[in-house]
Formats: sequence, structure tokens, C-alpha cells
Amino acid sequence: MSEDHEMMCGIEIHQQLDTRKLFCACESRLCDDGVGAYFRKLRPIAGEIETVDRAALAQAQKDTGFIYQCAPGATCLVDLDEEPPHGPDAEALETSLIFSELVNASVVDEIHFMRKIVVDGSNTSGYQRTALIASDGHIEVNGRRIGILSVCLEEDAARKVEDTGSLVTYRLDRLGIPLIEVATAPDMRTPEEVLEVAARLGTLLRATKRVKRGIGTIREDLNISIPGGARTEIKGAQELRLLPDYVRNEVNRQRMLLRIRDILSERGTGPAPLETADVTALFEDCGSKVIRSAVKDGGRVVAVRLPGFGGVLNGDDGALRLGAEMAQHARTKGVKGIFHSDELPGYGIGGEHVDRLRGFLGMTGDTDAFAICASDGKRAVDALTAAVNRANAALIGVPEETRDPLPDGTTRYSRPLPGAARMYPETDVMPIGITQERLESIRDELPELPEAVEKRLCAEHGINAQQARQLIRSGYDGLFVAIVAEHGMAAIAATTLLNTFSELEAEGEDPSAFTDTQLSGLFGMLKDDAFSKEAIPAILKEMTKGVDADQAVAALGLETVGDDEAAAVIAAIVDERADFVREKGMAAVGPLMGPVMGALRGRIDGKQANDLLVKEIRRLIG
Repeated sequence: MSEDHEMMCGIEIHQQLDTRKLFCACESRLCDDGVGAYFRKLRPIAGEIETVDRAALAQAQKDTGFIYQCAPGATCLVDLDEEPPHGPDAEALETSLIFSELVNASVVDEIHFMRKIVVDGSNTSGYQRTALIASDGHIEVNGRRIGILSVCLEEDAARKVEDTGSLVTYRLDRLGIPLIEVATAPDMRTPEEVLEVAARLGTLLRATKRVKRGIGTIREDLNISIPGGARTEIKGAQELRLLPDYVRNEVNRQRMLLRIRDILSERGTGPAPLETADVTALFEDCGSKVIRSAVKDGGRVVAVRLPGFGGVLNGDDGALRLGAEMAQHARTKGVKGIFHSDELPGYGIGGEHVDRLRGFLGMTGDTDAFAICASDGKRAVDALTAAVNRANAALIGVPEETRDPLPDGTTRYSRPLPGAARMYPETDVMPIGITQERLESIRDELPELPEAVEKRLCAEHGINAQQARQLIRSGYDGLFVAIVAEHGMAAIAATTLLNTFSELEAEGEDPSAFTDTQLSGLFGMLKDDAFSKEAIPAILKEMTKGVDADQAVAALGLETVGDDEAAAVIAAIVDERADFVREKGMAAVGPLMGPVMGALRGRIDGKQANDLLVKEIRRLIG
């Protein structure tokens, strides 16, 4: 995608607050184990405008059952929808008002909670409670004004722990954790600007000092469109660095779909008929493992004709990929996928089977296409019906839809885009008036803005602006200040919180799980020379197992050694490589530092090791 290609993007950010749950007094924390098994099924109902929401209807058609697990101390009867909501939590409400002021939004006079229909099982009640707190705000990013459409306070959903297709198990520990939802206007024009805006909003949320840290505590929804396209929502992105990739790939996907629309229009292609045919007999001798397995299990092979769609299902060397879009819709009906004519022969389906099927379906034109699905008979028909509907939607271009983010920066179809039909008033939570006196009190004690914090960190602790900015963006600025105030070592603390923590995250660990007490203990031991600073990454890695710093140091054998013991180890290394040292002279210092530090395993400071190594080499070469 060219960076000057016209696009529009808005963001919705959902940030968990570090308070009690929104509508009860339970702790807002996740638990490793769940207890109990409460079974339910949910169905959609008409909303305030007497229409059933299309996204809720699509979810209900899956006919899924739901099991709910409780978590001791983190769930109660409110979470099970067996008791009316309490609250809302005063600290969570106060935080949402503070954030609204930070983004220059106009707070409403009276807060009313609404029910938003959700029937995917993630809420036991079948709806999510949400309230508008403020609207019509803005922030400044790189000299551009980005509108803030709304700031809402809502409850988080339950946590999915298992999905078998027909039965989904949720744990209720996350249900009810307060979320601030901030929605921007569609003012972003490049993928990189999307990243910058999300980062700015994240730092403003963390400025309240009442938000959770760590993986899964903040999620971004992206709403993207291009001229001639349609709004697509990418829901639940968690990695900030991938936001530009999601935007760029979605823009390219919409451009591809517009190109397919134009090709189909030039051909005069009309809607494909929803006429499926059982063609199992044509594939009795087929070598496809998918087809043979489905038939062996009592399934059928079902086909559908797609007149005029040939070459756009997978054409132009993979640049046209309507077939992939159709397959994603088909999978929502419980099948593993579909085959289509643009990719066949292949996957164990030979040319003779393709020819038989084309003849059976009466296909004569080069632009005619077909799709097949091998599964349970009804499921295969439902899947192909969804695939044909998606193919026909290509005639008008880009359909509105919600898509799931994938780890490689691409997305896949999830469900239709929700509409306004899923909202109606919450009757169990009283309206909350917001007085001007209360707002004035909040304005008098607003937290520092990120740019002020950045200047203070640089001035007071001697770190550079980039380090300060990264500490603020990651939410570790408060922890950094606390560590330095108690132990000093600002440079080491900054490097640990930024670089070492990032390395742990890349390995799948969650540094936010460390408590402030654990980290204070780590730096206290370092200050007392219990180990060298080079050992910090290994110690933190060991601490991810749930142990404190002293236990990690003992387990790894990283206690510091004296000069005499270290000198003896280094002397042995130099003597083993005596010929190399005599040849290289003092130039041998660099190559030998690796073996030295490896042998001492972080039990000695790097400068101390270097000094001892230099001394030992000079002894040998005279």
C-alpha cells in the first residue's frame, strides 16, 4: 500500500482499570483455576428500536451452549446474573471522569447505564453494561487534532478458556472488571498515525495511575475504510506494534475487493444461485484426505456453481483472493473449509474429478467457477450457503463486517458488523448526576501530562528523553521512580524495565506479573553486591516461575565471587588459550571476554572481569 493512499481509520481502546469490579465488591484479578460448572444458552431479543441485531442473530444461529466457571474471591452472584448489580464502583467512575478531562471531552450531566446485547456467551446475562461518560473531546498528535467521539465506562467480558465448537467454557474472573472505552473520530490517515494515536491515548490512560498493566489489559478495535469501500472493524488487537500492519493489510484487502467488483461488473456477472448439489458419488475414488475422511465419517460432498466468478477466487498470482473470504464465512458454520475451482486440481483432487464436476454442474464458460465442501450433509450445505452469500456480496464491493486480528498482522472474518439495534436501557442501575462542583474538584487535581512526566524523569534521574518516553508508554514510569528512590541505579533500572522486560515479553512471559516488592528485592540485592548487573536477565527469567530474587539467585548459583576466586577462573581460561594470547597480545581481551563471562555466569561485574582479564594477559605475555 502506498502511504499516501486515501484511507480513514478510527480507534476504540478498551483499558482495564485497577479497581474493584464495576458492579460488585469482588477483586478484579485473573485466576489460574475455575470451580463449578453452570450451563446456559442465550438468545437474542429485539432492542430499543424493535429490531434484532444482525450480529447477535448470527451468533445465536450457531446454537452454542455455555459453561461458566467461578473463581474464589473474584466472582459472586452478580457475575452469575443471580443477583442485581451493585455500584458502580466509585473509584472506577472517578477514573473515567479524570480521563475525560485529560482528553478535553464534555462530561454528561447524568450518567445512564445501557444494556448492549451480547449472545456469544461472554456475558452471563446476555448483555454488557455500558455508560456514556463524555463526548466531543480531542487530543493533539504530531500537530494534528484527533477527535474523541466518546468516553464510556463498561464491564469487561468473561474469559474464554475452552471452545469445542458446540460448547464454550468461560471463566468469570474477568467478567465485570471495569473498562474505559475511548472512541476516536475516523481522523487517522496513515497506518503509522494510527500507532501514534493509540500510543498517546495509552499514555493518557496510564497517567491516571489506576489502570492495569500487562498482556490482555488493553485492547484496540480499529474501524477502517477507503473510498468506495465500507467500514470494517478489527476487534481485539492487543499488540500495539501490529496496528500499522492490520491497517495496511485491511486497506489492501478492500482495494482487492473493489478490483474484484469491477471485474465482475465488466463481465456482467449476476448473483450466484443458492442451489447446492450432493456430488459424493463423483468423488468415490478421490485421493483427497479431507474428502475421504468426511465420507468415512458419514458426511457428504456438496457442490455449488458460481457462474462468472472464475479467476477471482484465486487469481492474478494470488492477488485476487475472494475464495479465502468465502472460506472464512464457511468456517463459521463449523466446517474446516471449502475447495474451489481456482485452486483445483490440487489437495488430492485430480483433474478428472474437476472435469466430472464441471460436466455434472453444466459448466461451459471459462469464467464459471464452483465450490465444494465435504462434511456432515446439513453443515456442508450451510457452509456453502454462507460462501455463496459472501461471493454475491462481492458484486457490490466491500461488505461491512467485524474481523479478528491474527498474530501475523492479517485478519479473518468473525461476524457481521453490529448495529444500533442491540442497545436498551439498564433498569437495575440508577442514573448518576455529575455536578459542576465535582468536575471542578477533578480539574484541580488532574495528573501530570506525559510530556511533563518525561521532562521530570530526564531532569531528576539523568536518563535520556527516549528512555523516559518509553517508560511512560509502557506504564513503568511510576515503578522506575519507586525503584530509583529506594535503591538508585537509574540507568540499570531503565535498561531492565525497557530492554530486559521486552525480551521476556518476546519469550512469552508477562513482566507485569512481578510485584513491586519482588522488583524492589531484586534491586536491593544488586545494590548490596549479591550478584552482578549482568545476571539480571537470568534472575528475572527464573523469577517468572513465581520465586523471589533471593531464591532465583540461589537456584542459579549466581552469588558474586571474590577477586581471588574470579582471578583463578580467568587465569585458567588464559592458560588454556596461551598460544592464542601470545599471538594476539592485548587484542585477545575482546575474544576472551565471552568465555570469561560464560564461566562466571553473571557472578562478576563486566568491568571487574575485564580488568582481571587484562591483568592476566599482561602476566602471560610479559
